[in-house]
Amino acid sequence: MITNVALSALSSLRIAKMRPQTKKVFFHFQNPGFSLPHRSAIKVALLRLCRREKLPVESLHFIFCTDLYLRKINQKFLQHTDYTDIITFNYAESGLPVQAELYISVDRIRENAKSYLSPFRKELVRVMFHGLLHLCGYSDKGQKAAIQMREKEDFYLRLK
Repeated sequence: MITNVALSALSSLRIAKMRPQTKKVFFHFQNPGFSLPHRSAIKVALLRLCRREKLPVESLHFIFCTDLYLRKINQKFLQHTDYTDIITFNYAESGLPVQAELYISVDRIRENAKSYLSPFRKELVRVMFHGLLHLCGYSDKGQKAAIQMREKEDFYLRLK
């Protein structure tokens, strides 16, 4: 007879064999009521971007939160009072694999999706890619940099 512990171990073993690299990406939900379908596929797309951009990853923690929660982080750590869709923190020392937290406002993504007439899921993944591209060294300050960032986001959305 197989016990729950044995079943759990077998299940973990299968998951580890299938996609061990996805164990570097974690999703956390501060925003009550928000869930993220197709998590495995999103993890694969995120890690594909990192591989193609030659960004070594130790861990990526995506925290889905409210506008208010992210605005408080924006004020406390960046001294900005405005709302934003994503804030990215890399805790790794220079030259070491990325260890990052990416805070995403689900409220802001919903508003952006409406404004850009884009499906919510597409806008959400775009913003997740956007945060990773910042970790890769891309900027969105200035018109030329913003255009390059948008082109990269579109490229990875097409690959997804």
